[in-house]
Amino acid sequence: MNIQAAKTLSTLPPYLFAAIDKEKRKARQAGRDLIDLGIGDPDTPTPKHVIEALNAAAKDPVNHKYALDAGMPQLRLEIAAWYKNRFKVELDPTTEILPVLGSKEAIAHFPFTFLNKGEISLVPDPGYPAYRNATILAGREFYAMPLEEKNGFLPDLKAIPQTVLKKAKLMFINYPNNPTAAVVPQGFLKELVSFAKKNEIIICFDMAYSEMCFDGYKAPGILGISGAMDVAVEFHSLSKTYNMTGWRIGWICGNKDVVAALAKFKSNMDSGIFQAVQIAGIAALKSKPFFYQKMAKIYTERRDVLVNGLKHLGWPVKASKATFYVWTRYPYKMNSIEVANMLLDKADIVVTPGIGFGNHGEGFIRFALTQDKKRIKQALKRLSKI
Repeated sequence: MNIQAAKTLSTLPPYLFAAIDKEKRKARQAGRDLIDLGIGDPDTPTPKHVIEALNAAAKDPVNHKYALDAGMPQLRLEIAAWYKNRFKVELDPTTEILPVLGSKEAIAHFPFTFLNKGEISLVPDPGYPAYRNATILAGREFYAMPLEEKNGFLPDLKAIPQTVLKKAKLMFINYPNNPTAAVVPQGFLKELVSFAKKNEIIICFDMAYSEMCFDGYKAPGILGISGAMDVAVEFHSLSKTYNMTGWRIGWICGNKDVVAALAKFKSNMDSGIFQAVQIAGIAALKSKPFFYQKMAKIYTERRDVLVNGLKHLGWPVKASKATFYVWTRYPYKMNSIEVANMLLDKADIVVTPGIGFGNHGEGFIRFALTQDKKRIKQALKRLSKI
């Protein structure tokens, strides 16, 4: 029997992080001491009180059954309280909040939920690969919005052709931004809401890095903008805020009709978040901001070590105000994959090539600040010898 996967799988580009993982495994099997500044996965543990909440909840047989698709009422209430405290916006926990199995899962389901044949999604380029790949898997098309350095890595809304806008139904947008670490001005968010209303486009605003901000910067949400609740939802995650990447818990919030549609789709695809994990999520959200403020301080110190070190080596790098990434051009006459391979082969340093985030990522590489200062200094020393 000739087993063949669906044609949509063959149209996907190779998943960048899987390829990087393969090369890392080879190097480690050879006994090499890798300094991994590639994938953005926190290197410090989940808060102790969150782990203890999970432990207690996992022991309770009440939590061993199917979870509620829409999430525990207590979790939705806690999300609403956290959101109001952080963004000064009141959300209806029943209709305007939906807990999800990590924001990536919700992002992946959006094209399936909202795009009809002939409709397209607008995705940032460079951008988180899930935006475009989910659209491809849904059998739909996407339009890449260039994020260029000269525009502060913001999309030029006026440059999107009218022929595209007539078919566009979703726009994925992400600030603080992965991979560029760019931040968004409040004025652009107002422009974005007006643009979405005029063109009847749903804004999918990814805020996975909302609390990873430095130097006094505080990332704005979009739902506080006048009229945003008519056209927008936000994706939030406990992954980066509370070092819970493997726990798979987050939420979307915003326009109630969008939330309801995704909830209907998800009810046919999964059975909700393990209830013990939801209880741990409640414990995380009840935390005072001290934890992620402490993490922001740690990442600020790491950023400064890396950025100052790269500048000393002649790299044209700028310090970011948010995320735990440094996105930079490099002083080599190579493409980004060649640079990433060279750093791995000659210095045992793992970085992410910009091309993996889209064509407009070429010429850049991304460093993740997920190693301590000592290891970052070791990486800089290795770089100095190339």
